Amino acid sequence: MDIEFIKTAFLTMFVALDPPGLAPVFLALTAQMTQVQRKSTAYRSVVIAFCILVAAALGGKALLASLGIGIPAFRIAGGLLLFYIAAEMVFEKREQRKSQSAEAAVEQDHLQSIAAFPLAMPLMAGPGAITATILQASNAQGNWMNMAALIGILFVVLASCLIVFLLSTKIDRFLGTSGRIILSRLLGVLLAALAIQIIGDGIVAFIHTVWK
Repeated sequence: MDIEFIKTAFLTMFVALDPPGLAPVFLALTAQMTQVQRKSTAYRSVVIAFCILVAAALGGKALLASLGIGIPAFRIAGGLLLFYIAAEMVFEKREQRKSQSAEAAVEQDHLQSIAAFPLAMPLMAGPGAITATILQASNAQGNWMNMAALIGILFVVLASCLIVFLLSTKIDRFLGTSGRIILSRLLGVLLAALAIQIIGDGIVAFIHTVWK
């Protein structure tokens, strides 16, 4: 089992899902629910998101191959998408976008379906998280232990999302506006650095594929 892969995969997935940043959105979405309904919604949303991301990890590469998209090209595109997300986090745009998506979903969907949309997708298993999952699955290089580790990492990160949901009121009060801004910017800088690394690796692999 590759320890370096585990560390990179965990950091990438944690930043892509951003569990602390989900607390205020979850509170806004479930404001009209009872405590029991809020708890049920939290569990359902995490299970749905886990299923989506595991499916992306196990079948994402095959899907890309069927579409004629190479991993190097996907790394470059995925890295650019992750860098965009990082820029949103650094400049405080991501939470605003999540809140707008949540408000639109509440207007369009019934409260019972909030667990699937928008909590599970796109707030947790969104384009950024799915992209990061497929990228990390490709970095596993067919090693079943690394793939098992990636699925374990998804479980741990989504479990942290569940904890955030269940403790959302306390976490939001503890962090406050300033705390959320500082944490979001710090995680954004880390994600930007990872995105640049992914883009660089993708460019090198793409050039190697073209010129070999």
